[in-house]
Amino acid sequence: MTGLQADYVIVGAGSAGCAIAYRLAEAGRSVLVVEHGGTDAGPLIQMPGALSFPMNMKRYDWGYSTEPEPHLGGRVLATPRGKVLGGSSSINGMVYVRGHARDFDHWSDSGAAGWAFADVLPYFKRMETWHDGGHGGDPRWRGTDGPLHVTRGPRDNPLYHAFVQAGAQAGYEVTDDYNGEKQEGFGPMEQTVWQGRRWSAANAYLKPAVKTGRVQVVRGLVERLVFEGARATGVRLAGGKVVSARAEVVLSAGAINSPKILMQSGIGPAAHLAEHGIEVRADRAGVGQNLQDHLEFLVQMAASQPVTLFKHWSLMGKAMVGARWLFTGTGPGASNNFESAAFIRSRAGVEYPDIQYHFLPLAVRYDGQTVAEGHGFQAHVGPNRSASRGEITLRSPDPADAPRILFNYMSDPKDWEDFRLCIRLTREIFGQEAFAPFRRHEIQPGEAAQTDDELDAIIREHVESAYHPCGTCKMGAANDPRAVVDPDCRVIGVEGLRVADSSIFPRITNGNLNGPSIMTGEKAADHILGRRLAAANDEPWIHPGWQVAQR
Repeated sequence: MTGLQADYVIVGAGSAGCAIAYRLAEAGRSVLVVEHGGTDAGPLIQMPGALSFPMNMKRYDWGYSTEPEPHLGGRVLATPRGKVLGGSSSINGMVYVRGHARDFDHWSDSGAAGWAFADVLPYFKRMETWHDGGHGGDPRWRGTDGPLHVTRGPRDNPLYHAFVQAGAQAGYEVTDDYNGEKQEGFGPMEQTVWQGRRWSAANAYLKPAVKTGRVQVVRGLVERLVFEGARATGVRLAGGKVVSARAEVVLSAGAINSPKILMQSGIGPAAHLAEHGIEVRADRAGVGQNLQDHLEFLVQMAASQPVTLFKHWSLMGKAMVGARWLFTGTGPGASNNFESAAFIRSRAGVEYPDIQYHFLPLAVRYDGQTVAEGHGFQAHVGPNRSASRGEITLRSPDPADAPRILFNYMSDPKDWEDFRLCIRLTREIFGQEAFAPFRRHEIQPGEAAQTDDELDAIIREHVESAYHPCGTCKMGAANDPRAVVDPDCRVIGVEGLRVADSSIFPRITNGNLNGPSIMTGEKAADHILGRRLAAANDEPWIHPGWQVAQR
């Protein structure tokens, strides 16, 4: 590959971009992947148990944060996004969730034709190599030879089993594979970890793609897209270098940076672009709008037995975990330690789960700060489908400036009702017999917080982002004024340009977004190549009594 020209230019070596590069190379196309971040080598990224480090390091993270959030008392929340090979799949919590079948049916119903569950399931299967770890599941629903290894932690800690038992004792379903036929229920959690290493999109897709000789990574900050007439022909990097595409440019810069680059290039809401003196190339009102995320609250319990991960939390303990991982690839360092999970419905009349749980046998925040109580455990809980919507807008026309990020968290009154319900349902689960040998007292929110007002005050102060931004370049019908891309991922109003990453999600999916983001890259690659996998006809399990029962 000579010169800075190839058949395709992909902006962003993240979850979707790496998958697209791999599939285009496999089909014989030449690809230049433009990435601002550097190498993902080094133990802090590759060791799963060290996950709290890379997402808090300037070297690997764009370092974005929100504007003061008006409904959270003006709190400014961190918005980590991967600035490294592998993108956010190199700094995330490695939790693997496909999403519920009905999420994708909703996409299709809202204008993203060809993205129903029947259409996307074959791509989830194509991308996976699934390892059940002896914990059950139905292999007919899973992939066997894809680039992405999906595994389950060893679940050695008794608290993982207590969580699932407590769910069953509270009357909920149990599922042995929430990524298979039946998402609803309590069961083992899955992770993108393989042989003790983080199995990021860089490890799964980009490195094999580069080895073909058809994919090259170009380091640089994209300032704007380059056009000839109405056609995108490449990107201009800081410093003036231009990277050119003979066929198409694909933006896979994520839910924050994809709309930012579009707006810097004159594609977006005309009035907003005019405010910044940017010439309008395509007036697309939806660019940067429809921003969604998952918020979660940590319900934390003090433990009555020293069975939690806190025993490794001293400097010496962490050194021992690190050394064991380095030399043997095993131990607590070889897992993200999210090894049990649940998806439940909040109330009767909700067709499929709208609350997610991550269970962790440690009481700790995402920034790595443990609570003063010592031994403890926690459930991360939150609603999956908030109606609140935010926006990404430009702070200035300078590409080096961070965008303005406003999620508008908790702006919908139902969010408050939902979060209070999440806390009360979690208290009921932790109050079950299965936790009796391990339960001391509630740390957060604390037993004193019982009324709606008391809970709201604690939610306002302590709710955290799960770091699942999406929706800012919504996919929809070509005649939808709010859609940014059509169902082939083509940007409406220009030629030779597609967007493929979590920004195109019409609505947020159930659970963590890395799996659906990679699937989006896999499927977008087929749209680019003019081919499709045949639709599936597998039907998901839906609770037979959902109209009248919550569990």
